[in-house]
Amino acid sequence: MGMILHLLLTLIQLYSYVIIIYVFLSWFNIRDSAVGQFLARLAEPYLEQFRRIIPPLGMIDISPIVALIVLELASYGLKTLFSWFM
Repeated sequence: MGMILHLLLTLIQLYSYVIIIYVFLSWFNIRDSAVGQFLARLAEPYLEQFRRIIPPLGMIDISPIVALIVLELASYGLKTLFSWFM
């Protein structure tokens, strides 16, 4: 059971890194590269869910921040859930 929790937490952490790197690439206009397109295919479906709810504040898109907070809350929820069964 602990191995499954560790795997899920690692996947959440890796996905958080994907989102962070994707956001940094947008600051430097490198999204058109092969790496940027690959990260866009991974990150955009998740970020799009938040963009539908949260409008941009001028030129600032805060949906990645909210998305990262939700991922962090999901990891805390998984830890709590697994602690009940261990």
